[in-house]
Amino acid sequence: MSDATALTADRILDTAEEVLRRYGPAKATVLDVARALGVSHGSVYRHFASKAALRDAVAERWLARISTPLIEVATGADPAPQRLRRWLAELSGTKRRRAREDPELFDNFHQLATLAEGAVATHLEILAGQLSLIVADGVTAGEFSVPDPAVAGRALLQATARFHHPAHRAEWSEPGLDEDMEAVVSLLLDGLRTRPES
Repeated sequence: MSDATALTADRILDTAEEVLRRYGPAKATVLDVARALGVSHGSVYRHFASKAALRDAVAERWLARISTPLIEVATGADPAPQRLRRWLAELSGTKRRRAREDPELFDNFHQLATLAEGAVATHLEILAGQLSLIVADGVTAGEFSVPDPAVAGRALLQATARFHHPAHRAEWSEPGLDEDMEAVVSLLLDGLRTRPES
């Protein structure tokens, strides 16, 4: 067995992802992860108190790979309407690309994330928060007129779910999806824009 003192949480998570890829979330166990690392399962439990904790950490890391790059778009210098359009396009594009390039892994992580409800709730809060930031900037700049950017951010995420939520994955290869997304985003932007006083 390898030296357990060199074991880190990141190394465990890397290995857990590979085990997940091989066995799927229903069959992957902490013992499988420990075997792949060449350590006892007790060594893994020193970093993650339970299988659920390890599962949640893997899901959180996977979801963070989606949300973290979007921060740059959300906090960019472009006008809010352009940022909003780009942010939604990048979220949708990232999910669709992952589903297309590695469908088995995408399905496994979707199943895993479904089990890790706390990780998913946090992920959705982060995404809605980034959208709220864009909307708030748009309100400040006079580009949008909404009473509550936080409510608007959550609504935008929900309104565009077809284009990024894994539950709609079967629809992502349909012809005309990009045109549908463009139409939805344009409609949403029209609803956010400042109205001239009558």
